[in-house]
Amino acid sequence: MPELQLDGARLYYEDSGGAGPAIVFSHGLLWSTGMWRYQVAAFRGRHRCIAYDHRGQGRSEVTAGGYDMETLTGDAAALIEKLVKGPVHFAGLSMGGFVGMRLAARRPELVRTLALLDTAADSEPRLNLPKYKLLGLLSRVLGSRPLAGQVMKVMFAKAFLTDPARSAIRQEMLEALVANHRESSLRATGGVLTRKPVEAAELSKIQCRTLVISGAEDAAVVPARSRRTFEQIAGARFVTIPRAGHTSAIEEPDAVNAALSAFWAS
Repeated sequence: MPELQLDGARLYYEDSGGAGPAIVFSHGLLWSTGMWRYQVAAFRGRHRCIAYDHRGQGRSEVTAGGYDMETLTGDAAALIEKLVKGPVHFAGLSMGGFVGMRLAARRPELVRTLALLDTAADSEPRLNLPKYKLLGLLSRVLGSRPLAGQVMKVMFAKAFLTDPARSAIRQEMLEALVANHRESSLRATGGVLTRKPVEAAELSKIQCRTLVISGAEDAAVVPARSRRTFEQIAGARFVTIPRAGHTSAIEEPDAVNAALSAFWAS
């Protein structure tokens, strides 16, 4: 099992190898490298694809601390320095996007292009906090399985949740939620809920080509928030993915792959 020892954590990663320009995939809260399965399958022939698990999630080490966005950004930078030693195409979804924005602004020499999926630069809206904190409290008491259905409704749009043809992948994602380490999931959620915004002054430091992708039915990061982020990054592009919610890479992979392919080829 490939692991990378960083300061304070062992991170699990998957590396397709190959000579093409490297893409680093950074997943969303409560998921893992598996969230990027369709993108890795599509691009591994042309690119070196590296997907990694954030600390405390997937198969990475459960640590006592370091779940804030600044530490996670440091993890991403160290991973790129050790595995690639040069700039990469960085694709981050939701929490991975929080990392990607900070990385591109603070370590521009490591980011060739930036793809931000279902994410935004602002802090967590106050109206979201009571609901997510209640889910966290109930998870601590009841465990994750009784709440997994509610979390799925946050993560995915109705089209994905009700499509009989996608029952197998839907069940797989549900089981992935249930399998999460309870305490580290709560720590990671806390890091997301308490994150500071990436201010406009810092977004203006992002000089690499940037693509912002938004699920048209994203209820966790509504499209208006993604669009405000896009508007603050010079020269960025904006793409809406119809029928997708907060996990567009899984829900509508063909549309996401087409957007990414056109962006990286341009």
